[in-house]
Amino acid sequence: MKKIIAILIFFVATAAGAQQLPQFTQYVYNTMSVNPAYAGSRETLNITGLHRNQWAGIEGNPTTSTLSIHSPVKYSRVGLGLSYINDNLGDESTNYVYANVSYTVPLSRTVNMSFGLNGGVTNYDLNTPDINDPFFSEGFTQWNPNFGAGIYVSSRMWYIGLSSPRLLNTDLNQGEFAAIERNSYYTIGGIVFDVGRDTKFKTTAIAKITNGAPATYDVTGSFLFFDKLWLGASYRFNDADSFGVLADYQISNSFRLGYAYDLPTSDIRPYTGGTHEIILIYELPIKRLGGIKSPRFF
Repeated sequence: MKKIIAILIFFVATAAGAQQLPQFTQYVYNTMSVNPAYAGSRETLNITGLHRNQWAGIEGNPTTSTLSIHSPVKYSRVGLGLSYINDNLGDESTNYVYANVSYTVPLSRTVNMSFGLNGGVTNYDLNTPDINDPFFSEGFTQWNPNFGAGIYVSSRMWYIGLSSPRLLNTDLNQGEFAAIERNSYYTIGGIVFDVGRDTKFKTTAIAKITNGAPATYDVTGSFLFFDKLWLGASYRFNDADSFGVLADYQISNSFRLGYAYDLPTSDIRPYTGGTHEIILIYELPIKRLGGIKSPRFF
């Protein structure tokens, strides 16, 4: 049954004809992968690594790894970043390497608006040695350029953004079979509330719309205790609904570690142990008079 499910996943992905950017439960701290205007918004050097093992236990299940680095340019309003995504599904592998640049305009003393652009290449690779077809058995790889744009408005307690990280509908294999990198549109937003002396509540949401694929909506709510520990839950609405829990801990002034677990509520649930996602973040501490600057919430 697991092999049958894996085969179905592969054919659904290819028949849909849309190579979609991967989705994340911990999207709040992996924002640069979907919005280039986020580059430099943390006000310091940020390095983020994430690994996602989706539908664990199913052969050929989707796995995704990301690495991003971004920072503001000193004495300017410019932010620069670089992101890498490796996304695997069965015999398919897609790699994204993109550079990001942003420019920030202060709207007030507490609110900034950033405009961002990204550009890079997408590599699509297919290797199916078990299929009795000369084209597929020899493997296939293709590189294609693409670019995107975004806008990001934020204060210390809230944010909102709109972006399209891939604006071109790129044919990843020049018509040999259906694998089109279709443009996607993202809307993100969140707000933080004080609910006690040492407790805060954060609610966030992200909507993803891709031409030729079902729309996806994620809603997350989490509590912050003593500016150290986040505990929360999430729900994803689409053709593969899932419920998740997540935790994030500030190990030191520089390092944070997060973990999320998703359990699908759709028909695939009996065949998988769920989805595991881990994130590690390094940030250069921002020092101010009197000590370290207060932490950012997103």
